[in-house]
Amino acid sequence: MRWREPAAAAVADRPDRVVPTWSDPVAAQAGEAVGGPWGRHGVIGRALFWTPLRVCLLFTSAVLALAWTKQAPCSAGMWSGQRQYTHFCYNDAVPLFGVHGLDGGAVPYLDSAVEYPVLTGGLMAVAAGLARAYGEVSGAQGFLPGFPDVQVYYVVTCLLLTLLAFVVTRTVMALAGRRPWDTAMVALSPLLLVHAFTNWDLLAVALTGLGMWAWARQRQVLAGVLLGLAVAAKFYPLLVLGALLLLCLRAGTWRPWLRTAGAAAVAWLAVNVPVAVLAFDNWATFFTFSRTRPANPETLWNLVITLTDGRAFDGPLAEGQSPSVLNTVIAVALLAYGSGVAWLTLAAPVRPRVAQVAFLLVAGFLLLNKVWSPQFSLWLLPLAVLARPRWRSLLLWQAAEALVWVVTMLWYLGSANRGIDEEWFWIGVLGRDAALVVLVALVVHEVWRPDHDVVRASWRGVDDPAGGVLDHAPDRLTVSTIAARLRRKPLPAGTGVDGS
Repeated sequence: MRWREPAAAAVADRPDRVVPTWSDPVAAQAGEAVGGPWGRHGVIGRALFWTPLRVCLLFTSAVLALAWTKQAPCSAGMWSGQRQYTHFCYNDAVPLFGVHGLDGGAVPYLDSAVEYPVLTGGLMAVAAGLARAYGEVSGAQGFLPGFPDVQVYYVVTCLLLTLLAFVVTRTVMALAGRRPWDTAMVALSPLLLVHAFTNWDLLAVALTGLGMWAWARQRQVLAGVLLGLAVAAKFYPLLVLGALLLLCLRAGTWRPWLRTAGAAAVAWLAVNVPVAVLAFDNWATFFTFSRTRPANPETLWNLVITLTDGRAFDGPLAEGQSPSVLNTVIAVALLAYGSGVAWLTLAAPVRPRVAQVAFLLVAGFLLLNKVWSPQFSLWLLPLAVLARPRWRSLLLWQAAEALVWVVTMLWYLGSANRGIDEEWFWIGVLGRDAALVVLVALVVHEVWRPDHDVVRASWRGVDDPAGGVLDHAPDRLTVSTIAARLRRKPLPAGTGVDGS
């Protein structure tokens, strides 16, 4: 079975890219504000300066400027009166500046234990070093205005994250193929507005996007190096390697994946081994912390624990005790979900696209894991846009994500301080989970019904712009071929017709 491609007559006079106001009802409605959908004879793709990339980078800059405006009240570290909650500007960088001794020149891992993977700690160290350099210039020589050390550190951190957000925008456009304007869904994202400067997650998102871009360009070793570095920043890019494994399994293309996986392992080791050798205990803090931490407040597991008054799974735990039962249940649930995605990948009538499988794996990981910090949803943003570039469903999901941040801050504030009760917090969390489940179901539907996949159906001859060696690759192993081989498998010698 193949998807239905647009008829040749229907695309004969089209421009060389998809026009959103022609193909998406939300974009068409938004276009009414600037004169309606693009005209049939409008000139597209010939602008000397305002190319789609530059327009989307401008969108990203505008959203990040608003994000900084939101974060500014917390930037100087003066959080009296619970300002971080009342102004919705909480971030991890400001408190951890002192907790990890960065204000005194401590080096992450070497001088203090850091609960993040090595490359994230490296970004923290770079920001702290640049902040100290600014302080020396502004203090000793007076060339620049002086600010509190923590504020300089946070501003530098946000500037570095801004550069990484630009990288994310660029990689999404590179992976979008004939649909460059889909990048605007990332550039104008409410999720980017809310969480761009909450934590350092954009580092892993940017490296993952670069790795997928290298894979799309059939540069497997470079893709592996970039994905390995991404894993050294956050562990979720391992799921992107898992998606490539499943798709290469279906296509029977092993060597490119082995080159990518090998390069990823080497890159991860190159970053981690020196730190582990110099300060093993501090390096291992991330792994210990991940194993022993309880269920995060924003997870379904914590809801179960709350509804059972703490009796579910492991029951009450001592300080530092690992929730072994909960960890086992989650591992089984994740394995079952991953097996389902693997079956879908091999059973779909047409090989799914890389972004579709990667999105399904990462979304399931977030839904079923015991930790889902609100900013983790940034991991999904580029994958969701590439998997199903439709404005309505993506905006509804991101609105639910933004609502979770609002109710989380108000719940931490507490009803006694004009916050909210726990019930409202759970309504927001369950609404976010439901929105993501719906988005997962829509992607699964389009995997199973590829003629509904907007990426393939909107342009003749398009298979997978991010596929690299998988693009237009024939199938070698599917559920159907496995079943056919089993039916043709000869019986062992001496076995009768009745199996005796």
